[in-house]
Amino acid sequence: MTVLVALAANLVIAVAKGAGGVLAGSPALLSEAAHSVADSLNEVFLLAALRRSRRPADTRHPFGYGKERFFWSLLAAVGIFVMGGCFSFFQGLEALHGGAEEKFSGYVAGLIVLGVALVAEAGSLLRALHQVRRQGGGLGGLRDPALRTVVAEDGTAVLGVTLALIGMALHMVTGQVVWEASASLAIGVLLVYVAYRLGRDARDQLIGEAADPELSGRIRALLRAQPEIDSVEALFTMKLGLDSMLVAARIDLVPGLDSERVEEVADRIKRSLARTFPDAGQIFLDVTDRRPGGARESPAATGERGGA
Repeated sequence: MTVLVALAANLVIAVAKGAGGVLAGSPALLSEAAHSVADSLNEVFLLAALRRSRRPADTRHPFGYGKERFFWSLLAAVGIFVMGGCFSFFQGLEALHGGAEEKFSGYVAGLIVLGVALVAEAGSLLRALHQVRRQGGGLGGLRDPALRTVVAEDGTAVLGVTLALIGMALHMVTGQVVWEASASLAIGVLLVYVAYRLGRDARDQLIGEAADPELSGRIRALLRAQPEIDSVEALFTMKLGLDSMLVAARIDLVPGLDSERVEEVADRIKRSLARTFPDAGQIFLDVTDRRPGGARESPAATGERGGA
């Protein structure tokens, strides 16, 4: 619902900004129109992410489709950069080189459009922030990349509209187009920065981001508390989706356990992990001897690909 509200707001605002920008010949207003068009397309990407990421695991994707959200969020970040940021830079530079017409006949209508857009964008932002609070607030409420993207887009839109209003008003008062061109360039810088931050987060999650250290510490503590485990040689975690995580541990068991007992212990430990950490949808235990010197290399570093 949060994404749909943002999409509806951006579609209406994009049309209004585009018409007002053409009428007034305003580079700042046209930059904001490009911003709203980019946001609208991004909301379509996010809707696709929400739908596709819910598909169940199958033989081709045994770990599920949770990372679809991260992929489409990355595309949304690229859309903000290309359609919003680059077009805003183009409008600002063109205005500085004399491409903007010195006419104010449509500026009053343009300012009205921006005022209405500011109210609509603020309403969409409040709806997104309400969703964040419902999901725990703070960073915990922004775990969902789709929601995080909507909050970033709406927050950027509010700031961008404010910059466009200031630039247009100063242009009208002073007659200097440099104010409006600067506003357009500032909008471009803002959009490029937001696109970079969203793209970086999506990249980290796509290439296999580990669970946060606090959660990893709790998993390690639970493993160490098991009487049959002598030591936890290594622990690896990876986010598979919004509410899905892979846990792989290399453990050294106490001496004297036969093969049947090892199977029972491993099964009980995995059930305990799944019960305590519901997000741990995939759990692998590698029973091994303690390494000399306590080395804890990753499977990629050691060349091992074992699992039990």
